[in-house]
Amino acid sequence: MAPVKPPGGSVFLVEDEVMIRMMVADMLEELGYSIAAESGDIDHALKLAQTANFDIAILDVNVNGKLISPVAEVIEGRNRPFIFATGYGMQGLPPEYRNRPALQKPFQMENLAVMIESTLNGTAAAERT
Repeated sequence: MAPVKPPGGSVFLVEDEVMIRMMVADMLEELGYSIAAESGDIDHALKLAQTANFDIAILDVNVNGKLISPVAEVIEGRNRPFIFATGYGMQGLPPEYRNRPALQKPFQMENLAVMIESTLNGTAAAERT
């Protein structure tokens, strides 16, 4: 019997802080999403961005002092939606991605749910949480 895919789909999660990554993964699973892949390292995240099968990505902007831009570029090239998570506000986003959906850390599960749904539905570009 094949595993049942949660109604929310699958998420690729990039976050360098292990505890935050675990907390966000728990939130996602509680919301009905599965974790397709996760990473706390840019190089590993780049490989996963190229090969993992996921419906949406949630990307920490600054991963161990490195900007997430190369990973975002690969995901964009695969035509997959993604959301940034940042503690630095909109000015912390790479300039070329300031029109992308972003969650301000720390965020609540409700904000995460709304942002994912609106991003998957293509309505999050003008919204910021």
